[in-house]
Amino acid sequence: MRKMMMTIMVIMVMISSPCCVFGQLSNNFYRVSCPNAEQIIKQVVNEEFAKDPTITAGLLRMHFHDCFVKGCDASILINSTSNKPSEKTAGPNLTVRGYELIDEAKRRLEAACPSKVSCADIITLATRDSVVLAGGPNYIVPTGRRDGLVSNPNDVNLPGPSQSVTSAFQSFRAKGLTLNEMVVLLGAHTVGFANCNFFSSRLSNFQGTGKPDPAMDPALVTKLTQICATGSNPKAFLDQNTSNIFDNEFYRQIRLKRGVLKIDQELASDTTSSVLVSNLASNPIRFSQSFASAMIKMGRIEVLVGSAGEIRKSCGAFN
Repeated sequence: MRKMMMTIMVIMVMISSPCCVFGQLSNNFYRVSCPNAEQIIKQVVNEEFAKDPTITAGLLRMHFHDCFVKGCDASILINSTSNKPSEKTAGPNLTVRGYELIDEAKRRLEAACPSKVSCADIITLATRDSVVLAGGPNYIVPTGRRDGLVSNPNDVNLPGPSQSVTSAFQSFRAKGLTLNEMVVLLGAHTVGFANCNFFSSRLSNFQGTGKPDPAMDPALVTKLTQICATGSNPKAFLDQNTSNIFDNEFYRQIRLKRGVLKIDQELASDTTSSVLVSNLASNPIRFSQSFASAMIKMGRIEVLVGSAGEIRKSCGAFN
């Protein structure tokens, strides 16, 4: 039954996607210049996912952090030098991972078709492929992005895990995304996890009360307290049920007061987003379709196309 539902989801998502051009991005952009590009990237993702299924969460976070800073231009991939720090050194990006996967895909692509496939497109395609492997929707990724020429840590200003829904939405709206799309994109937390320092303030003495956050299920407080006592800033899954499966369980969890991050829990209680959460919790096909559409839209934020930017030979350095 699950397999049949996933097949239906894939078909519906693909049918609902426009066939050709997305504002100078296009489907199968590399069909002539590098016809095996998407297959090469998919193979690298398959190999990494087989070793580490949590790579889906890593790539989703990388993609989000890239697109929300100067657009989807792979600026997050640039390595710092002794006299020039890059976005990688900014606080929110210190725990971003998946760089080795992108580098390996780029290495194979350069061997097959030098200077043709952008690092920005590699991030976008690899993220899609990892979502599919985790059980999420397949969707057509329009390509043709070019890589940016600037990577400055001072440009990194991302919505944080302790923000309110209203505050977080200001960041999403500035990128042309709707409240519904924000709620859907945060559903990526269904395969995510967070270090204890991002939510420990909710477990005890919340806002100076001397007690845990009353918006969190007491059983979850106990569980997370035990996890956070086991080492140096350990991690906890954001979806406490189907942690490595890309599904709509995240929304069911936060409706049961089992949201780990403050922003996640507030999605279920804020009057502007609670109905959206309820709808997504009860309809897995709606979530899959909405997530695919929102990812396609996010992947078009401030993209460089045509002769803008460059096609890097190495994703970690400008040409």
